Formats: sequence, C-alpha cells, structure tokens
Amino acid sequence: MTKAEIKELNTKDLKERVQEEKGAYVRMKLDHAISPLENTSKFKEARKEIARMLTELRVREINEQK
Repeated sequence: MTKAEIKELNTKDLKERVQEEKGAYVRMKLDHAISPLENTSKFKEARKEIARMLTELRVREINEQK
C-alpha cells in the first residue's frame, strides 16, 4: 500500500487496516516459528507498512487538535 492509498482511506478504515496488518504480522511470526519462511524480508516490509499507517493516523490526530 502506497502513501497515496493510505491518505485516501478515512480514519475508521485506516484504524481497521492497522489492526488487520498487526494480526497478519503476528500470524506471520508464528508461522515462521513453526516452519521458516523463505523470504524473511517480509517481516521488515510488514513493520514498515504498519508504521506508515500509524504515522498517518498520528498526523491526522495532530491536525484535529489544531
């Protein structure tokens, strides 16, 4: 998901998407513990994706306070 796609989502959808991505990340880590993934760089990509969404949520929160 690109920055532009993240900015297009409304706040409610963005919060839901963050929760889904966090759940997927946890499942991916558990799956990796059972049987190692071939491409472990997916962990880094998932963390960055979650961070992008959380950053956008924080920006919106700050803008609401102003």
